[in-house]
Amino acid sequence: MSSLPEVPARTLDDAERASVEELRTLQTERMAWSLGHAYANVPHYKSAFDEAGVHPRDFKELADLKHFPFTAKKDLRDNYPFGMFAVPRDQVARIHASSGTTGKATVVGYTKSDLDNWAAVGARSLRAAGVRPGDRVHVAYGYGLFTGGLGVHYGAEALGCTVIPISGGQTARQVQLIRDFEPDVICVTPSYLLAIVDEMEKQGIDPAATSLRIAVLGAEPWTDAMRTEIEQRLKVHAVDIYGLSEVMGPGVGNEDVAEKDGTYIWEDHFYPEIVDPATGEVLPDGAKGELVFTSLTKQAMPVVRYRTRDLTRLLPGLSRPMRRMERITGRSDDMMIVRGVNLFPSQIEEELLTVAGLAPHFVCVLTRPARLDELCVRVEAREADVDRGAAAQRLASGVKERFGVTVTVDVLDPGGLERSQGKAQRILDMRGEHN
Repeated sequence: MSSLPEVPARTLDDAERASVEELRTLQTERMAWSLGHAYANVPHYKSAFDEAGVHPRDFKELADLKHFPFTAKKDLRDNYPFGMFAVPRDQVARIHASSGTTGKATVVGYTKSDLDNWAAVGARSLRAAGVRPGDRVHVAYGYGLFTGGLGVHYGAEALGCTVIPISGGQTARQVQLIRDFEPDVICVTPSYLLAIVDEMEKQGIDPAATSLRIAVLGAEPWTDAMRTEIEQRLKVHAVDIYGLSEVMGPGVGNEDVAEKDGTYIWEDHFYPEIVDPATGEVLPDGAKGELVFTSLTKQAMPVVRYRTRDLTRLLPGLSRPMRRMERITGRSDDMMIVRGVNLFPSQIEEELLTVAGLAPHFVCVLTRPARLDELCVRVEAREADVDRGAAAQRLASGVKERFGVTVTVDVLDPGGLERSQGKAQRILDMRGEHN
């Protein structure tokens, strides 16, 4: 088995070389500005602060942030489309929005300065991933209102890279352009990268023989087992990028390719907290809970204590003053509760990747045929001649032993599940159809 590509020497910018004390001083200054900016210019925040009995002048140190109210996705939807903007509309240089699949879209605006900052943290993220000026970067995230494609696109250009903006879909063409244009880097969701790898193998191409050396992966939770799968099959460094449109987009944080041990949050622009998902109580670093962000430099749409629903914990930095975010185990709103037991799709993924005959393409189907929840894991066989019964039994036994949940497993033909060209849909909840 050939080794992974050589990791380039680490390069850091001024903020990444600052001391923790210098970073905290900068955060305090920027936080005071951001809270005042939000209160003065966004009616929602003035009302929310007033109702909570706090004012921006009450903020003296970072610990005071806990007294300010949370922002939830519902607040953004209730102020659709432009009610959360803090600048006149003629100062908004770009608008992005979520898909709105579970309700109204969440709309985000950016000033020219916001876009410059986004490109800068995007460039920092890619540099942390091992990308260097002059590299060719194949962007297979979706373009358009979704922040993924344009977010890494402008970050790569700011870093001095050559960008190949193919967007998502057209999997066979993705493979062709990787062969023809010989990119060094691919930016894509981990689930879609595996679909591209499958297509390479289908065409008789050895994935390990391509020009790619780095995969910058995000937009969905993924496990270390998925990282191992990708690195072994494609012979690239698989590195996590983190972001969400409500806070900025991709580039809120990134792993260091030499560490691959937690995602650095760019705390000079985004201040993180971990809170108890049930009570909202701020938890100390190292405790697992829900990730919350306050923007420090956003002009068009500042966010104050935005509840991401992502579950993780904060760890001290190793090579930078910024804290690291442990790999996200799931989202509080993606958690399945099966007969009283909490279970995340990432835990299913982690277990199925230990079963030799199963591919990393799966969906969790929830039903309630007799007033009791049942979970069926539909997963593809790696090859047509796999002993499906044995593989299904091993996965079911592993899930039961590790997580205490009884599941059935349906092993499908290779290619039997529809491929996602963006974020993978891991849960199919059909329980309402049986009520």
